[in-house]
Parts: sequence; structure tokens; C-alpha cells
Amino acid sequence: MNQHYISIRHLSKKFSKDFVLKDVNAELGKGEILGFLGPSGAGKTTTIKILTGQLRPTSGEAEVLGIPCDHIDERIYEQIGIVTDVSGVYERMSVYDNLKYFARLLNVPLREIDPLLKRIGLYEHRKKPASKLSKGQTQRLILARAILHRPKVLFLDEPTSGLDPSTALEVHKLLMELRDEGMSIFLTTHNMEEATKLCDHVALLNEGVIVEYGSPEEICLKYNRNKKYRVQLTDGTRHLLEQNSQAAEKIASWMASGRIETLHSCEPTLETVFLEVTGRELQ
Repeated sequence: MNQHYISIRHLSKKFSKDFVLKDVNAELGKGEILGFLGPSGAGKTTTIKILTGQLRPTSGEAEVLGIPCDHIDERIYEQIGIVTDVSGVYERMSVYDNLKYFARLLNVPLREIDPLLKRIGLYEHRKKPASKLSKGQTQRLILARAILHRPKVLFLDEPTSGLDPSTALEVHKLLMELRDEGMSIFLTTHNMEEATKLCDHVALLNEGVIVEYGSPEEICLKYNRNKKYRVQLTDGTRHLLEQNSQAAEKIASWMASGRIETLHSCEPTLETVFLEVTGRELQ
């Protein structure tokens, strides 16, 4: 049985008269990535703030590493890492000194810094002032700081927002490596491709309510009502076929004669599922 590093039960949060979270339930096990997927204002950041002790819930319960979130104190930060949209770096300090400062705060041996800088591709920039880094390099430095002490749980709020595709791919690769090493990651994003690629489970969040929960594949298959197949033949022609006996005969004939270049099923994406369920897009 998988150990739950995060447990959320019937969590609600109200600001003034408005609920920003309503009866939210979710779990994150060891070595898993859980994604909260939704547009701006859906309640994703509020959830992270509750889970990290920055906000108190109006009702319900949430635990991180077995500690109720309304009893969290500074000791929890020895076991968790956080990257949010307000995370920053000390711009006048070098890349190395930024990590050195936090290594001392978190009782991390200084010998851990260089291997981490090599892992995130910043070793050659270790003497450079942080102010001279590109946006992608700065984001990698912030991520390095969050995992410097090898936390059990990593919280990431829109970690690749504004990054170019190449840098985003590098971040994705690192996150998957961390998951495979046993780190648990709570990720918020409005990027459905990112969620599909990274997450073991996702919660589709709309106006504070989870409208779907499960693995990306499970959710997409659940809404795959009109089963279709997209075929491209070696002569360049393309065909969209519904699932029936006639289509099966065509595909079999094309395969037998070696005429199929590509064959794809046409399941919905998380984005189209979200649009169907909520009537709104993920932007």
C-alpha cells in the first residue's frame, strides 16, 4: 500500500463571502506527481498555500507528511521544497553563493552544491551573479534551491510558466528523475500537455471544485465517446475513420498491402475534457 505524503479531505477555503475551494479531496503518494490543473483563479495556488501552512482552511482537513496543515511550523521546511511565482534569487550573489546560503540554513553539506549545479546545467555559471542569468537559468536555480536538501515533497506552482520549450523540457526531465528517485511532487499548471506528460494523477479544478480526478489516461478514455482513428497512407492521403466493421476492413487491407504510414486513435485531451465538463478553456 502506497504511503500518502499528502492527504486532502473535504477541504474548503472562503475569502469574505466567496469560496475559492469547495470540498476538495486528493492524495499524493511517495514517488508520485499529482497535478492540479485549471485556469487562473481556479484555486490552485490557494491549495499550495494551505498545504504549506501559509493559509488556514475554512473547513476540512489536509496533512503533509502526517502533519495537519494548521499545525505546520518552520520544521516542516526541512522536509519540503517550494517553488512559487514569488520565489526569487539573491541577484547580487553568485549562483554558487545562492545555494551556499541556503545550504547553511538547511544544514546541507557544501559538497552537495557542485553535483547539483552540474545536474541542472549551471555548473559553468556558478561564479556568475544571479542577475546575469537568463529567465530559464534563473528558474533552474530556484528549482535547485528547492531540492538542495532532498525534500520528501516538492511543491511547484506553474514551474514552467513563461519558459521557452527547450528549457521547459529540461525541467520536465529533472522532475521525472526526481519522481523516479522517490520524491513526491505536487504540481499546479494550466498546461494540459505538461500535466499529461508528467502527472500520475491530475485534479481538474474549476472555480474551486474538482470536476474530474484520476490519471490523465483514465480521464481522457472516460470521455472518449466517439471512437475514431486517423490514418495517413504512404501516398500522403489522410483518412478519419469511425470505429466500425467497415473501418476495420479498410485498415486491415491497408496494413496487408503495406500502405499505412501512420495510425493514431483520437482520444480527447485533458484540455478538451476540461472544456466539455466546464464550458471554459484552460487559459
